[in-house]
Amino acid sequence: MTDARFGLERRVTLPGPLALDGGGSLAPIEVAYETYGALDADASNAVLVCHALTMDQHVASPSPRTGKPGWWTSMVGPGRPIDTDRFLVVCINVLGSCMGSSGPASTDPATGTPVGMAFPVITIRDMVRAQALLLDHLGIASLAAVVGGSMGGMQALSWAATFPDRVRACMVIASTARHTAQNIAFHEVGRQAIMADPRWNGGDYASDDPPAAGLAVARMAAHITYLSEAGLTQKFGRRLQARPDSPDGARTFGFDADFQVESYLRHQGLSFVDRFDANSYLYITRAMDYFDLAEEHGGRLADAFRDSTARFCIVSFDTDWLYPTRDSRAIVQALNAAGAPTSFVELSSPFGHDAFLLDSPELERIVRGFLGTGA
Repeated sequence: MTDARFGLERRVTLPGPLALDGGGSLAPIEVAYETYGALDADASNAVLVCHALTMDQHVASPSPRTGKPGWWTSMVGPGRPIDTDRFLVVCINVLGSCMGSSGPASTDPATGTPVGMAFPVITIRDMVRAQALLLDHLGIASLAAVVGGSMGGMQALSWAATFPDRVRACMVIASTARHTAQNIAFHEVGRQAIMADPRWNGGDYASDDPPAAGLAVARMAAHITYLSEAGLTQKFGRRLQARPDSPDGARTFGFDADFQVESYLRHQGLSFVDRFDANSYLYITRAMDYFDLAEEHGGRLADAFRDSTARFCIVSFDTDWLYPTRDSRAIVQALNAAGAPTSFVELSSPFGHDAFLLDSPELERIVRGFLGTGA
């Protein structure tokens, strides 16, 4: 039977309280989400798709903010690898984000202004617990699968470790079980760029006057880590922008976006400012930096999965230097030590970390095989 809520309700206020890893709790909690497909009679066909850092709940539908197609339309939909004719697919905006779920951009009812830096620091596990509260609200006791790439993969791993009795399959793509010093360093550069912008004002800024310059630089720095040297060379090389020659025919020099790759990065930074909140960027990157699944389970990663009965599929890309294949192999080794049924594949792609978001017949075949959705 199909509950009328599915496909209709997209935002809900949950009473909570939600206990937080950093102490204290949140109540009530706003959660924004999208669903695709229908829940079957025994509520056993739900698949949770977890989104990455700057993504949102609009996995397979146009974003109302940008009008652009969903960020994983190649993977989610009727007849697609995550088949909405077979599964009820749920995608939830993470706690701390700015797309409808509770976060620093939420309005404080007492003041009518954004909560800002008064919002508590959160973790990946806090995000997962908030998602579990929503699934309880929707009557979904267990998941046929949880699937995620990048930060979404962190959530998928946390789901298997935090709610082992609720996850029957777990797919982790281009992700890691902990942030390295290099990961943290890149995030810190971005955070400092935001906080150095005078408009940040300690996190107290108007929505129509955000720290745009700092957020754009943060996005530019992060975006480099999503690509690969081979991909950048293939796409841009050292090619210069088309520009008028100087009067005497000599080459001109300056600090404008002279190289094509510079223009590309500036465009990425400026377009990001139009759709994302600076404080949310601070909170979510901090949650990723704190993520260390082994530390949450006594220092041994295998112990995170000791109670899980799920089967796992781990996928990496050979040019991903943000979360390289060695990170995926560490997860696989821990799963093997825990006795969990696990498959692993490294895919070849010139596109670096972002490869999981692009059309990839190889990845689509793997997802179909793991979820049993056919050729």
